Amino acid sequence: MNYRPDALDRALLDRMQNGIPLTEKVWDSIGGEVGITGSEVLQRIRRLRAAHILRGIGPVIEPGEVGLGASSLIALRVAPERIQTVAAIINAYEEVSHNYQRDHTYNLWFTLTASSPQELTRVREEICRRAGLEREDVLDLPRRKRFKINVRFRIGGNGARRSR
Repeated sequence: MNYRPDALDRALLDRMQNGIPLTEKVWDSIGGEVGITGSEVLQRIRRLRAAHILRGIGPVIEPGEVGLGASSLIALRVAPERIQTVAAIINAYEEVSHNYQRDHTYNLWFTLTASSPQELTRVREEICRRAGLEREDVLDLPRRKRFKINVRFRIGGNGARRSR
């Protein structure tokens, strides 16, 4: 689908980056803020998803607040012809929240979150064993301190901005 967002789509995307209200009529509330009906909000969201402009709508959860006490960025060195196979193994784990291919010696990076450091290690080792990776093919970069920049994209303008 070759769809170009119009000014209302951009206003809707800008608005939705700032959170979804916890009300009974969520879409009507958001629509009222951008000047359209709730049903038009839903139509536009569906169109933006079909065009692969909007990936999804969901909460941003703080892992430590829900009992997930360990998080790590894992970087893997994977033969290029095995990227898809290894990515599929990684993606099968509910503990994985992001998985990206990078142009780097360590070319497959993913975020792993678990209830404890021991569980994180168990899952990481299981993924690596299933993927047939050696220890030297794995970088485990555990989160020491969180630096949240809270990026918001200016849909109607250029680039991104940081909100404070």
